[in-house]
Amino acid sequence: MFSSIRNRFLRYLIIFIYFVIIFFCAIELNFLWLFGYSPDMNDIKTPVLSLSSEVYTADGKLIGRFYKENRSPVDYKGISPNLINALVATEDARFYKHHGVDFYGFMTGMLSTAKGDRRGASTITQQLAKNLFNTRKRKSQGVIRHIPILKTVVFKFKEWLTAFKIEHVYSKEQILTMYFNTVPFGNNSYGIKTATLKYFNTTPDKVTPAQSATLVGMLKATSTYNPVSHPDRALDRRNIVLGQMLKYEFLKKPDYDNYSKQPLALDLSYVDNSGQGDSYIRRAVEKWLDKWCKDNNYDLYEDGLKIYTTIDSKLQQYAEEAVADKMKMLQRRFNNLWGNKNPWRDSKGVEIKDFLLKAEQRLPIYKLLTKKYKGDTVEINKYFNAKKRMTVFTWKGDQDTTFSSADSIKYYTKILNTGMMTMEPSTGKIKVWVGGIDHQYFSYDHVNQAKRQAGSTFKPFAYVTALDNGFTPCDKFTDKPVSIKFKDEGKDDIWEPNNADFHFSYREMTLRWAMGKSVNSITAQLTEHVGWDKIVQYAHKLGIESPLKSVPSVSLGSNDVSVYEMVRAYSTFLNKGKKVDPLLVTKITDQRGELIQQFDLKEEQVLSPETAWLMLYMFRGGMEEPGGTSQALWEYPGLWKKDNQIGGKTGTSSDYVDGWYMGITKDLVTGIWVGADDRSVHFTTSETGEGSHTALPIFGEFMEKVYADAKTGYSYGPFPKPWVKITKEYMCPTPHYAEADTASTDSTQMPVDTSTVIQAPATEEAPENNPPPGNK
Repeated sequence: MFSSIRNRFLRYLIIFIYFVIIFFCAIELNFLWLFGYSPDMNDIKTPVLSLSSEVYTADGKLIGRFYKENRSPVDYKGISPNLINALVATEDARFYKHHGVDFYGFMTGMLSTAKGDRRGASTITQQLAKNLFNTRKRKSQGVIRHIPILKTVVFKFKEWLTAFKIEHVYSKEQILTMYFNTVPFGNNSYGIKTATLKYFNTTPDKVTPAQSATLVGMLKATSTYNPVSHPDRALDRRNIVLGQMLKYEFLKKPDYDNYSKQPLALDLSYVDNSGQGDSYIRRAVEKWLDKWCKDNNYDLYEDGLKIYTTIDSKLQQYAEEAVADKMKMLQRRFNNLWGNKNPWRDSKGVEIKDFLLKAEQRLPIYKLLTKKYKGDTVEINKYFNAKKRMTVFTWKGDQDTTFSSADSIKYYTKILNTGMMTMEPSTGKIKVWVGGIDHQYFSYDHVNQAKRQAGSTFKPFAYVTALDNGFTPCDKFTDKPVSIKFKDEGKDDIWEPNNADFHFSYREMTLRWAMGKSVNSITAQLTEHVGWDKIVQYAHKLGIESPLKSVPSVSLGSNDVSVYEMVRAYSTFLNKGKKVDPLLVTKITDQRGELIQQFDLKEEQVLSPETAWLMLYMFRGGMEEPGGTSQALWEYPGLWKKDNQIGGKTGTSSDYVDGWYMGITKDLVTGIWVGADDRSVHFTTSETGEGSHTALPIFGEFMEKVYADAKTGYSYGPFPKPWVKITKEYMCPTPHYAEADTASTDSTQMPVDTSTVIQAPATEEAPENNPPPGNK
């Protein structure tokens, strides 16, 4: 009987072994395409760490790359034994005893997991297989990926096979070297050299046991144990790694006691200049494709994609030139205005005394210093006031100087910035994307990331609501004081807006004239007639996605929006009332040019063609009506050849914090914002800080350059003729102007609370006369 049981066991064992062998072979051969591709010996011998993806303009010019490594790997001799000891002790204590797969470790790990102590069992070689050959990515998967449990088994077997191959080709030293050169450390940091420089400003051969333990400890979860964002967790994890080094005799007890008591002692002063190909466009493409990459299991940093954008290289060049020229001039104006005085002021113009302290406290390093010096402000101040050599941005080029951290904060807070986007509404293609004045120094994108108070550029949403609900461009209102009653959380309140110049003419004006002249009082009356809730609905319907507080002042631009949203919404008017989803990428191919994805225009009819065309006629009022706020464009003779027409709207928020211009030609819509990142820093007068004097000149110079180059394909010409029969009166009788009507200002004067200084992204001012939330 015993012999029978033994024979039966051996028979089952042999069947199981045969089954495992056949299963391994099936995986290796990708039988019936069930298991996906597995790296062969040629792949193992000539591994490709990653393939950079390339970004092109619409006319085929390379404008950026996505890559994980800066292509500066280190060899084995350049890696400190401290790093190797920390890795082996923590990740694979039997590394030198197995041949790629540690079956003993695997079985003990399974038993520990069964007892509730979840423990990983992947060897360093298996982890390298995943890092180097992406054994779990979709292109390495077959039909089996749709079967949950079996999918996991296949993944594990494939890692084992790959690990065996790696161990067959490479020595243990080579495996460790490849591992350290490919492992990720979070925030697009790949490879040990990048990590040691980033976190400790040193090279991999010079790290201490404590530093090595910090870096190796991150490998369990790079976000969770990031020493910058989660120093407490990183410290605990580092000490666990040090404990493993003690356990496996890579550290002696006195050394363990010493290192485990030390602070993290990060040194974040290293500046990586390897990403010179980075740009606002490149970052915008990365964000635009984020969801697509996740849904389709692609990685921009390693899959060698070719990405073709809608950006026009000529228009982009002209936009960048116009930005550089005008922003340089505006910065001189700003510096002359303030001189040696500090520009950070509260709503009453009083200097904010604790501005620098609060700015310092927002920096990531401040928390580390507070912990290091146990809250000793004297020591913290010493750090921020210590002088050191650094390179700073200037409009004359990079400049080497000696600054303290406090000096740097004061210097950069005074720098004006901008965001600019141009779109072709008929195709939805984004032609220009200028996220700021210099991406190397100011990486924050002012096209899509930043949201600022729109000021008078938001008024057209009140006028389109009116035109779409019974009003005509020729309907008249009187410029007079306005008092609007509304409820705020059940309490009665009153909103009484002023005109920008605090003057009421008591003159009767058509809606076209009022919008062209940007008269607050008439816009407020119109808002009361159509309802501020409805204006919010129309703004959202046209393409504004940001939350909008429904208050009477909404039509005067009291809410925060982005340049991207404003261009999208304005484009609806030029696109016959059809809202478009802006296109930044048209197609993606692989390295061989094989098409992977095509992106097509998506549009939705949200406005009648008649109302859309009437709004274009209204926008022309900024140039054609007396006192129109766009008339500074007459100073650009290159815009006014033949029968060219341009429409637009200026905008300025309270205290001249934000300057806007939205420009419309027969083909293009352009949005431009200008201001300082901190809203307590701004111009002081309409002559220096209004949108017509800050953002509009950029548009004027840009369009002059575009028109001057026939190769751009964008020529002079009038706005399109009506697409449908216009049933409403719009050719209004020209009023008699008793006196030469002076140009109106476009600012929306509202109280500003700058007692709390906020860095970008800024939260803008309170609405005019501080109106609370309400409904109509």
